[in-house]
Amino acid sequence: MSSSVISNFPINKKWPARHPERLQLYSLPTPNGVKVSIMLEETGLPYEPHLVNFETNDQMSPEFLSLNPNNKIPAIIDPQGPGNKPLALFESGAILLYLADKTGLCIPTDAAERYECIQWLMFQMGGIGPMFGQLGFFNKFAGKAYEDKRPRDRYVAESKRLLGVVNERLADRKWIMGDTYTIADIATFPWIRNLIGFYEAGDLVGINDFPHVQRALAEFVGRPAVQRGLLIPGRG
Repeated sequence: MSSSVISNFPINKKWPARHPERLQLYSLPTPNGVKVSIMLEETGLPYEPHLVNFETNDQMSPEFLSLNPNNKIPAIIDPQGPGNKPLALFESGAILLYLADKTGLCIPTDAAERYECIQWLMFQMGGIGPMFGQLGFFNKFAGKAYEDKRPRDRYVAESKRLLGVVNERLADRKWIMGDTYTIADIATFPWIRNLIGFYEAGDLVGINDFPHVQRALAEFVGRPAVQRGLLIPGRG
């Protein structure tokens, strides 16, 4: 693959590709960011990670906005996309689905099970991510100083409800889709890990009341590809 393929993208001016033949990842090791780095580690696809540093507002730079006008990580460029043409994508759920289809890994081949897996991916994108993120804001960041705790408690209650849904799903299954590890797990467990770790909300949501979640989370974090992906891109 010619280096000119990647160099045609404006983002290459700020984050030059040393290996333009590889998939390019623009990210940060947040729950959404590590979904993609974990998936890439699980599949073994060759890729080159680039750190998008929020402390210097990299996500607001013209170069990054040329790839994702919504100024959120992660984003990718695959120089060998469909039809062997370069493909740029943002939104972590869309990227997970693309990588699963590209490799045939971490997604069921049966049509009905495939849609069920996508259903649980959407459940994470529409519920777990936004709700846990709001709880993190009100528990650890600027919202912590708010005297009125009703907003925080609203997100605590919803986070508990969502954890209950996942806990019930895992009561008789190893993973969200059963015995098979999929993008539904890769999407969900980084957020649960972040909720009880970085956001320091484990006691608030009563994480000990969700033993099946805890069991699956421990198994998820123990996977070598997950351990690697949680640190990519390195913060320097």
